[in-house]
Amino acid sequence: MAPDEPGKGLAVVTGASTGIGYELAKCAARDGYDLIVVADEERISHAAADLKAFGTSVDAVEADLSTLEGVDRLTERITASGRSVDLLMANAGRGIGEGFLDQNFNEARKVVDTNITGTIYLIHQIGNQMRSRGAGRILLTGSIAGFMPGSYQAVYNATKAFINSFSFALREELKESGVTVSCLMPGATETEFFKRAGLLDTAIGQSKKDDAGEVARIGYDAMMDGEGDVVSGWKNKLQAAVANVTPASVLAYQHSKVAKPGSGTK
Repeated sequence: MAPDEPGKGLAVVTGASTGIGYELAKCAARDGYDLIVVADEERISHAAADLKAFGTSVDAVEADLSTLEGVDRLTERITASGRSVDLLMANAGRGIGEGFLDQNFNEARKVVDTNITGTIYLIHQIGNQMRSRGAGRILLTGSIAGFMPGSYQAVYNATKAFINSFSFALREELKESGVTVSCLMPGATETEFFKRAGLLDTAIGQSKKDDAGEVARIGYDAMMDGEGDVVSGWKNKLQAAVANVTPASVLAYQHSKVAKPGSGTK
């Protein structure tokens, strides 16, 4: 069997304690992959215990992937396993609401460090190993938010614009290497993201959202099929298409109506 066939590989999933990351880990476990799951909270151990029900090996790592030290902790655990990574699902992400000047700067910086710095550092580490052996699959969790200026989520949307762009560029660079790069770009999804980002009183925070399990399956299948990018859900596909032909100033205004604090109570 090839290294990435079910039952023979190792999958690493970041941000896997809840939400899309946890559901991505379930997809890999169902396919027979052993797992290393990572998050910056104790709940990652509980998630790992649940994932073991699929009959594969599951190793939980609690690490803050917004720091280089946290990423190093993860890569050291991977090295200690003595195995190569066949699937890397770089899903760890953080959001923050309110107007940029009203945000705590350290919290805003942590969004950048989690969504961008830690993500590309991890991919640089694992991607080089994959390229050296000529095999591997990488899935990044971007967002349709990356297609529009995110008024009242300015930092978050900008980080997702980076991830979307980065994934397309990296895919092109690695197209002859045997390593595939895919980008999952979901819309609003039913996870704890909105609570953690302080967005529960907004229109988007109170809106009907996509199912995390379904979103994860779409992204996982795209990665396994070697697709470059996938927008989950027809409404999100339409929104992404409209964003491509709408002036940025209009998009910023529209975003403010759903993300401005208190917009969910009007």
